[in-house]
Amino acid sequence: MDTEGFGELLQQAEQLAAETEAVSELPHVERNLQEIQQAGERLRSLFSLVSILLGSRGLDIFHISQRLESLSAATTFEPLEPVKDTDIQGFLKNERDNALLSAIEESRRRTFLLAEEYHRDSMLVQWEQVKQRVLHTLLGAGEDALDFSQEVEPSFVSEVGVPGRSALNNVEVAYSRQIYIFNEKIVNGHLQPNLGDLCASVAESLDDKNVSDMWLMVKQMTDVLLVPAKDTLKCRVSVDMQMAFVRQALQFLENSYKNYTMVTVFGNLHQAQLGGVPGTYQLVCSFLNIKLPTPLPGMQDGEVEGHPVWALIYFCLRCGDLSAAMQVVNRAQHQLGDFKIWFQEYMNSPDRRLSPATENKLRLHYRRVLRNSADPYKRAVYCLIGKCDIGDNHGEVADKTEDYLWLKLNQVCFDEDGSSSPQDRMTLAQLQKQLLEDYGETHFSASHQPFLYFQVLFLTAQFEAAIAFLFRVERLRSHAVHVALVLYELKLLLKSSGQSAQLLSQEAGDPPMVRRLNFIRLLMLYTRKFESTDPREALQYFYFLRNEKDSQGENMFMRCVSELVIESREFDMLLGRLEKDGSRKPGVIDKFAGDTRAIITKVASEAENKGLFEEAVKLYELAKNADKVLELMNKLLSPVIAQVSEPQSNKERLKNMAVAIAERYRTNGIAGEKSVDSTFYLLLDLMTFFDEYHAGHIDRSYDVIERLKLVPLSQDSVEERVAAFRNFSDEIRHNLSEVLLATMNILFTQYKRLKGAAAGTPGRPQRTLEDRDMLLRSQARALITFAGMIPYRMAGDTNARLVQMEVLMN
Repeated sequence: MDTEGFGELLQQAEQLAAETEAVSELPHVERNLQEIQQAGERLRSLFSLVSILLGSRGLDIFHISQRLESLSAATTFEPLEPVKDTDIQGFLKNERDNALLSAIEESRRRTFLLAEEYHRDSMLVQWEQVKQRVLHTLLGAGEDALDFSQEVEPSFVSEVGVPGRSALNNVEVAYSRQIYIFNEKIVNGHLQPNLGDLCASVAESLDDKNVSDMWLMVKQMTDVLLVPAKDTLKCRVSVDMQMAFVRQALQFLENSYKNYTMVTVFGNLHQAQLGGVPGTYQLVCSFLNIKLPTPLPGMQDGEVEGHPVWALIYFCLRCGDLSAAMQVVNRAQHQLGDFKIWFQEYMNSPDRRLSPATENKLRLHYRRVLRNSADPYKRAVYCLIGKCDIGDNHGEVADKTEDYLWLKLNQVCFDEDGSSSPQDRMTLAQLQKQLLEDYGETHFSASHQPFLYFQVLFLTAQFEAAIAFLFRVERLRSHAVHVALVLYELKLLLKSSGQSAQLLSQEAGDPPMVRRLNFIRLLMLYTRKFESTDPREALQYFYFLRNEKDSQGENMFMRCVSELVIESREFDMLLGRLEKDGSRKPGVIDKFAGDTRAIITKVASEAENKGLFEEAVKLYELAKNADKVLELMNKLLSPVIAQVSEPQSNKERLKNMAVAIAERYRTNGIAGEKSVDSTFYLLLDLMTFFDEYHAGHIDRSYDVIERLKLVPLSQDSVEERVAAFRNFSDEIRHNLSEVLLATMNILFTQYKRLKGAAAGTPGRPQRTLEDRDMLLRSQARALITFAGMIPYRMAGDTNARLVQMEVLMN
C-alpha cells in the first residue's frame, strides 16, 4: 500500500513538473542545492551586515546590544512602601514623591482639559464659518423666508436678462452702473455724490410709478439734518431726529395727496369747475365738487362756497397747506367759536403743537361736545390739532392707508407730558409697534401690496424692518439692497453687531422697537446670485464693506474679495497677472485698495487652504512672496518628478510652470529661503534626471545623478551622503526610493552592456573589463549600504529590489 502511495505521489510530481515547464513566464531554477549552498556561504563571508536589512528601519546593529543592556527594567515610579512612624526620612521621601506625583497628575489633567477646550473652540469657529456659508447660500430660514405665491402686481422687470452669461437682470444692471459711478468718484478722491439721487435715476428709466414713489419717499425721509455721530443708534433714537423723520413723513404724505387731488381735478375738469385764484384753497374746493358732490348728512357749522366747513379745513390740512385752512377758518369764524384762536396757535407753533393749557381746553371741549359728533371731519380736525382720542381711527374720513398713517403721525407726541391721559397720548414707538407687530403684514395684505407695506414701515422710521421685508420679495430685492446702501452711506442704518444674526434682529440693551439689519449678510446674499458670472459688479458692492469686520476681526472687504476670486476663478482680471518679464499687470482690485499685496496674499492663503496649490503659487508670485511660491512648488513637484513625461500631462504642466518660475527668479535675482530654494532647484534637476532615464539615455542620466551627489557611487562617499541626507527636505526624501531604484537600474544596465560588449569583442583587454566590472559592483554595493544606513523608511519592496539587482550583478 505504501508502494502504491509513493507511486501515485511520483506520478503527480511528474505531471506538475510538466505543467510548470509548459508555462514560459515562470522562472526556472538554474542552480542545484549544492550550488545554492555555496553561493550562500560566499555571500555570508562578504561584507554584508544585518544593518543592510534593518537599516531602512533606522536601526544601528552595532550599538543595539549596548542600548538594550543599558535599559533598566525598573518602573519610573515604584510603589511606595509603608514606613514606620519613627522613620522621618522615609516619611519625608514618601511625601515628596506623593507631591511630585500629584503635581504631574494635575498638570496632565489640566493639559488634557486645555487641549479639549482649544479643540472645541476650533470646531465652533469652523462650524460658524460653515453656517455662514450655508446661510449665504440658502435664504429660506426663519424670519428671512416668505413665500409670495399670489403676487398680483404687474412686474416692472423684464424677464429677459442681459444677453450673454450675465446673471443680472435689467434693473440690477442699471443699479450696478450707478454703484460703479459712485465708487469711481470715491476711489478717485472726488466729491462724494449723492447715492440716493443716482439710484433714483434708475427709477426714472423703469417707467414704474411704485418704484418712482419709493425713491421719492426715500429721498424725502433721508433729507434730514445729519449730525456726525459714531453711535448711529444714539442718533436715530434722539428726539430731534425722530421729530425730523415724522416731519419728513408728513410732508411726503401731504405732497403726495396734493398731487393726487391735482390729478383728480385735472382729470375731471367739467365736474370740478376749477376757477378762481390758483392755490390750494381753490384746488380743494374743486376736488370736493368731485368727492362730495352732494352735502353729507350730519355736517355741522355751515358751509363755505357750497362745501362743508370742516371738510374744507380737513382737506386743506391733508394737502399740507395751513394757510389755506386758515383762509377757511376766517371765512367761517363766527360759527367756529374758540377754534380760530386754537388753530392760530397751532399754525404758528414750530413743531405743530399747542401749549399744554390750550391743548387741555381743546381736549376738554372735544370730550364734552364732539366725541359723539355726527360730523366726521370736525372730529378728525380736533383730534389732529389736539392730539387726542388716539383710539379713534376715523374710518369715515381716513379710508385709505395713507390717510390713516398721516392722521396717526400728526397725533404722535415727543414730550414727556405726564398730565395727558393714555387715550390722548401716542409715542412714535407705540405707533411703530402697532403697525409692525399688532397689525403686521396680514393686515396690510403685504403679499399683494409690498410697496404699500414698505411705505408704512419706512414712513414710521422703521427702515430696517422695511428693507428686510422688501428683500424677501425676490423681484424687489435689488431695490431693498440699494435703499440699504443709501442709508448705510448716510450713517442712518442700524446694523447688527454680529454677522451670524438673522437679517432682521433685536439686540439686548436696545430700545423696545429698535430693529437691526444684518447689512453684511444682506449684501452677500444679494451678490451670491451673480458673483460667479459678474465678479466685477460683485466687487463694486463688496467695496461698501471696506470698513466692516467679522467676528474674528477680519476685514470683510478682503474676505469677500478672497471668496469672490476663488469662486469665480477670475484671478487675472481681478488681481492682475504676471508678465513674462516679471512685472505685474494691474487688476480690477488695484483701484479699490492701496495695498493690493495684502489682499492678494489673503486670497493666496485661502486658495492654499482649499488645496488650490497651482492657483496659490501664481497668487503668491503676484504678491512677491518667493518663499511661499517655492514651498508650494516643491509640494507640487515632489509627487510627479519620477513619473514619465507625456504631452498634456500633469507633470508636463507643472514642469513648464516650474521652469518659467526658475528662469524669472534667475533673471531677476530673486531667491527664497536657502533650504526651500535649494530643494526647488534640486527637484528640477531630479526631474531632468528622470526624464533622461525614462527616455533611455542611460549615460546622460548617470552623468546627472553623479553631478547631483545625492546618492553615493563609491564606498568612500557613503558616510558623507548619509550625513547629507539628514539635511534634505521631505519632498526630496519621498523620492529617494525611486532615485535609488533608477540609479541601480542604470548601473545594472551598464553592467549588462559591459558583459555583452565583452562577449562581442574578445580582443578587448581583460584587465579593463574586470576593472569596469568591479567598479559597477562596488557602486551597486555602495547604494545598498546607503539604503541600509539612512534613517528613513522607504517603500516596502525597495530594499528587496535593490538587493535583487545587486545580486544579479554578482
